[in-house]
Amino acid sequence: MSEDTRSEVYAELAAVGPYGVRPGHALITMVEPHPGQEYAYNRWYEDDHYYAGAMAMPWMYAGRRWVATRDLQLLRYPEKSAVAQPVTAGCYISTYWITDGRYDDHMRWTVGINKRLNRDGRVHQARTHVFTAFQDHVATVYRDGAAGPRDYHALDHPYAGLVVEVIDAEGPQGRAELLEWLRSRELPKRLAGSPAAMVTVFRPTPLPLDRMSYVKQVEGVDTRLTLLWFLERDPRDCWEGHFADLDAGERGRVELVAPFIPTVPGTDRYVDELR
Repeated sequence: MSEDTRSEVYAELAAVGPYGVRPGHALITMVEPHPGQEYAYNRWYEDDHYYAGAMAMPWMYAGRRWVATRDLQLLRYPEKSAVAQPVTAGCYISTYWITDGRYDDHMRWTVGINKRLNRDGRVHQARTHVFTAFQDHVATVYRDGAAGPRDYHALDHPYAGLVVEVIDAEGPQGRAELLEWLRSRELPKRLAGSPAAMVTVFRPTPLPLDRMSYVKQVEGVDTRLTLLWFLERDPRDCWEGHFADLDAGERGRVELVAPFIPTVPGTDRYVDELR
């Protein structure tokens, strides 16, 4: 006899709650496979976890994996980072969009499915979470105004690169002022004529108390902003003059600026370029 999967509940759940396309929330997870585990980790993540531990879940509707080869890792700054120690740690990052207003629903599922994956031996343990956080979307700034892809397209559009920037403000009020400065002044100025089509800005949220033990609690919940710059060119081709000098001035401290390029799903391309 087949297992009862409570199929009748699906129609009830689909009939209620928000179901727009706006990326109200994100999962941003930067991970370092342990030395010697690079190929095994890449195959596990792409062949199983990207789907079973992410895209198959309710309300997680877009995802993209990115990689930092060694030459990209060496472009990162600052050397003394509150996010990554050393600053080169975390050669893979995955970004996912979650439907606005569905964070709590998604979290119930993700905690449950990850407990099940662990029980079933479907979690690759030889890795370190360098920077893993669920985040709330607070702003998107576009280079070209209403022209071009929107933020809900960002993980499906074939962007050539991603720059992850993390800024810490002095406190909650300082973060609000930092966000307003970024949204109204700094990002429009930086984006004009740049290879970045848009910047999405997020603030981290605490992980649930029943999270997996190998994922540390999120830092900077009241002070931190995470910026994702979506590039139309390889970051190596435009680093100087666009991204080598990102600064928050007196409004905060830049704790990480890290360039990535997209992985090629189903392949081990770039795995031998990580060290």
